[in-house]
Amino acid sequence: MIITVTESAEEYLFQLLEKQNVPGIAVRLFVTQPGTPYAETCLAYCRPDEVNEEDEIIDLQKIRLYLERNSLAYLEEARVDFAEDRMGGQLTIKAPNAKMPKVTADSPLEDQINYILYSDINPGLASHGGEVKLIELIEEEAGHVAILKFGGGCQGCSAVDLTLKDGVEKTLIDRIPGLIAVRDVTDHTVTDNAYYR
Repeated sequence: MIITVTESAEEYLFQLLEKQNVPGIAVRLFVTQPGTPYAETCLAYCRPDEVNEEDEIIDLQKIRLYLERNSLAYLEEARVDFAEDRMGGQLTIKAPNAKMPKVTADSPLEDQINYILYSDINPGLASHGGEVKLIELIEEEAGHVAILKFGGGCQGCSAVDLTLKDGVEKTLIDRIPGLIAVRDVTDHTVTDNAYYR
C-alpha cells in the first residue's frame, strides 16, 4: 500500500463517517496543487455518487479510502494518524512527496533537480526567508546546466554567491549525474528582503 493509515486514524474516520448517516459514504484523499511548494494534502467525504472510476480504492478494515488518480505519485509514503489530546485529538496527514513526487535515477532531470531543491535545499534557505527554483535546464556539449532563480531573503543577499557555490551547486552536481554547472539568473540589485545586505 502506498499510504499508511494508523488504527487510531481509521477508528476516528470510521466514527466521523457513521455520524454522516449516508449509506456507502467513504473518504477521499487527494493533493491540491501537487508538485508545487503550495501543495496541500486533503481528506474529504466521498459519497457514492462522487466516486470517480479512475480513483484507486483502498479497503481498510472499517472504511473505504479513495485516492485521486492524479495525486497517487504525491501520496507515496503518506501517513494518516490520529493522536488523542486534552482537546479530543488531532488527525494529521504527512505526505513527504506532496510538493514533489519521489524521484528515481530514471526520472527526468528537471524532476530530480526540483526534488532536491524542494526537499533538501529550500528547507535550509527558508530559515532565512529564502528559496531557490529551477527556471530551465540547458543542454551543452559537456552536460546539462541548471538555470536557477533565488527569491525571498536570498534575492540581493550578500552571501548568495557562497550559498550558490558551496551549497546549491555542490549538492546538485554531487547528486545528479550529467549536471555540470548551475547558473543564477536572479536580479540581485533588488535588496528589499535580503537576509544579509
